[in-house]
Amino acid sequence: MLILGIDPGTAVTGYGVVRTGTSFELVECGVIRTRPEQALPERLKDIAEGVRELLARHKPGAMAVEDVFYARNVRTTLVLGHARGVILLAGAEAGVPIHEYAPADIKKAVVGTGAATKTQVQFMLTKLLRLKAAPQPADAADGVAAALTCAMRLPLERAVAGVRGRARGGR
Repeated sequence: MLILGIDPGTAVTGYGVVRTGTSFELVECGVIRTRPEQALPERLKDIAEGVRELLARHKPGAMAVEDVFYARNVRTTLVLGHARGVILLAGAEAGVPIHEYAPADIKKAVVGTGAATKTQVQFMLTKLLRLKAAPQPADAADGVAAALTCAMRLPLERAVAGVRGRARGGR
């Protein structure tokens, strides 16, 4: 199965596509850039179109989106929320199951500690995905980390959901 990971941003949105199976494989990573001179609605439109194109091209079985971190600047947090909104909408329109992970949860899944640095995350991505170098730029690496988190957690999430379903009388 393919998993599309997204690191939302209004200037740069990072993404990574990871294939699951007997091991994890990086299929593609990169960024969706918007132009600073664009008004916010135009930037959001470009982000949504970029995500829709990725969803159409890869047809992932799941999408992992980094949750909002709480910036010191309230406006930054709000604008980031807008970017997340159009990303979540694109995933929902495509009918892709969406999983959201806090930045600390992604770091913990990939590195083992929620306080990991970007350098530590990039180092572990190279080891876990058997890469010669960390995905670049850093926003792309963050998208890959989100996808990898989902790839590692999805089997457990499905198992727990199955146990809950059986406990309620389902099969």
